[in-house]
Amino acid sequence: MSRIGKKPVPVPGGVTAAVDGQEIKVKGPKGELSHVLVDQVIAKLGDDGIEIGMVEDTKEARAMWGMSRTLVANLVTGVTDGFSKTLEISGVGYRAAVQGQTLQLQLGFSHDVNYEVPKDIDVKCPKPTEIVVSGIDKQKVGQVAAEIRRYRPPEPYKGKGVKYAGEYIFRKEGKKK
Repeated sequence: MSRIGKKPVPVPGGVTAAVDGQEIKVKGPKGELSHVLVDQVIAKLGDDGIEIGMVEDTKEARAMWGMSRTLVANLVTGVTDGFSKTLEISGVGYRAAVQGQTLQLQLGFSHDVNYEVPKDIDVKCPKPTEIVVSGIDKQKVGQVAAEIRRYRPPEPYKGKGVKYAGEYIFRKEGKKK
């Protein structure tokens, strides 16, 4: 039995949820999100919130049960609070700036890297060496942060590059004489 799947997803005040077959729509103060569940699980709107259950008890259904409940919980969290990821840039001359919907990165290449930000994602640079990616869809926020990090991942010798805030970079020792 899934410990996560058993718990209903609470729907806070100011958020409306609708279940239409396998599709769940959640609308809140930050926006509207929807998700289509897999065929092995079923959702219903109860007094405690959105309840996720299995259609039949199979190994695949048990695997999808907890994951589906987490995805629905992410919808509710996204429309109420939103999600954000912080990236840090380290290296001499490495910096970032936002101009409209374009993130301009100077990462030690002979050219600037221009990243077009998707319209439902918000990117800010409070400092030239810090990038904050935020939005209501957890998957898109993580994908945009990963795409920005992919331009120059941190290297193990000096730690130069783009890394997540709080990420540990395994450092290697240089050459010995």
